[in-house]
Amino acid sequence: MIPVPSNTRVWLAAGVTDMRRGFNTLAAQAEQVLAADPYSGHMFVFRGRRGDLLKIIWWDSQGACLFTKRLERGRFVWPAAKEGKVSLSSSQLSMLLEGIDWRTPQKTWRPLVAG
Repeated sequence: MIPVPSNTRVWLAAGVTDMRRGFNTLAAQAEQVLAADPYSGHMFVFRGRRGDLLKIIWWDSQGACLFTKRLERGRFVWPAAKEGKVSLSSSQLSMLLEGIDWRTPQKTWRPLVAG
């Protein structure tokens, strides 16, 4: 797993992205389309057309990072919006990278017993 500092924001780029792009063109997309600074230390997540490939760009204050993950089976759960950005928590990012539906996680709880 990527060691994400606790203050790092995670942004999904809604819609489809050309997965042939590298850090520089994805950073330009984050800047122009998402209206965000790609060198802010935030993570920007992009998904390909088929839905089985993700790319994440992140400036970690030492340099530019480009992470790629491809699912062998299944697809990454993605927002239905065609444009814009969606904010995720680091735990939602972990679920997304595992192929779990991060939009509706089920919390388990026990009822309080009066006593």
